[in-house]
Amino acid sequence: MTDSVSGASTQEDEAAALALLRHGTLEPEGLLAEASNATIRAVISLEGVTARCIYKPVRGERPLWDFPDGTLAGRELAAYLVSAAAGFDVVPPTVVRDGPLGPGACQLWIEDAHSDQVEPLIGFVPADELPDDWLPVAEAEGPGGRPYLLAHADDPRLATIAAFDAVVNNADRKGGHVLVTRTGRVYGIDHGVCFHTEDKLRTVLWGFAERSFDDPVRERLRRVEGALGAKLAGALREHLTSAEIEALRRRVRRLLDSGRYPLPSGNWPALPWPPL
Repeated sequence: MTDSVSGASTQEDEAAALALLRHGTLEPEGLLAEASNATIRAVISLEGVTARCIYKPVRGERPLWDFPDGTLAGRELAAYLVSAAAGFDVVPPTVVRDGPLGPGACQLWIEDAHSDQVEPLIGFVPADELPDDWLPVAEAEGPGGRPYLLAHADDPRLATIAAFDAVVNNADRKGGHVLVTRTGRVYGIDHGVCFHTEDKLRTVLWGFAERSFDDPVRERLRRVEGALGAKLAGALREHLTSAEIEALRRRVRRLLDSGRYPLPSGNWPALPWPPL
């Protein structure tokens, strides 16, 4: 019988998951059909421990006009490094390693987030049925012209992800990129289009815009700033340009100075497509 890994809730779990991802044997199960880049779910095993993971080979990345070719896997890892260093802890354990189709990002699959028992925190709701504890983001139209709202829960777990996205300049925070586990933990995935030097924040979590950061978020921002003056910057240099790291420093300082979640810039589409 084999042990299995389905999450990483402690530092020991995180270290074990990273070791498994770095050194385990990958056995592909199949492609995720809806992904825009080659995204392969695989079983990974090492010394009797098994888990599922997502493997995104660099050779399967779709060229983008605004991000250099072959850099998305490194950006996935950079997002994990920032999340872990600052205590956001919203990105599943992630590494860059070789695999059956060459080098690529390899991220732990969060098994219990894919369940009908988990209530979504983001979605389209009829405009006259918006829950009291949800925040509207954008107007939409449903069947028969019925007005709907794209909205999300006013939830501190989502607020943490929204702050993280502002830090890493996430250009693609879709609702489907937010995973909720049965234990209530919330993860963000798909960070290949982050860290651009220009303001490209595009997200479904605009309900927090202009709200003041709470103390835990401010502390995480301070931790990012401190880590960028130490070990984190060195680790990021393997995957980001000097200009991108400097832009990251400026974003963090700007967020700390403002003390608030940002508004859309107006120079870039505010919502990803599709939103969910």
